[in-house]
Amino acid sequence: MRIGVIHGPNLNLLGTREVEVYGTDSLAEIDRRLAERARELDVEVTIVQSNHEGALVDFIQAETSAVDGWLVNAAGYTHTSVTLRDALAATELPVVEVHLSNILTRESFRRESLLAPISLGVVAGFGARSYLLGFDALTDHLRDSV
Repeated sequence: MRIGVIHGPNLNLLGTREVEVYGTDSLAEIDRRLAERARELDVEVTIVQSNHEGALVDFIQAETSAVDGWLVNAAGYTHTSVTLRDALAATELPVVEVHLSNILTRESFRRESLLAPISLGVVAGFGARSYLLGFDALTDHLRDSV
C-alpha cells in the first residue's frame, strides 16, 4: 500500500509561522512522523509540498497510478482551488483532508472546503496529530476495502 501526502502553500513555514495557530512542529517533523507511522503500518509514503497549485496538480497526475489514496492538507487551496479538487477527484482514489487548526472556528472564508465533498473525511484541529489521525483513518479504510 502506498499513500500520497500533499502539503499546500505556506506549510513549509510551519514551526515559525503563526505558532499560536499552527503550533511549533516543522513540516520536516510532521513528515518524519508520517514516515515513521508508515513503517509501523508497513505502508509506503510519497510526500510533496509546494506553494504552486500547478506543481501539486502535476504531482497528483504523476503519482495517481502509484498510490492507493491521498492524505491532503491543501492549506489555503482548500478554500479556493477547484483545480486541485478536480485533480484529486479525477484520480477516483480515496482522499482524507487534514488541517492543523480547526477551520470551522476560524475566519468565515476558511470554513468552506472545496475538498470535503470528495473526501472520505476531514480531520482538523489536532495540530500535527491531525496528519497521523488522518493517515491511520485512510490506511484503515484502504485495508478494509480489499
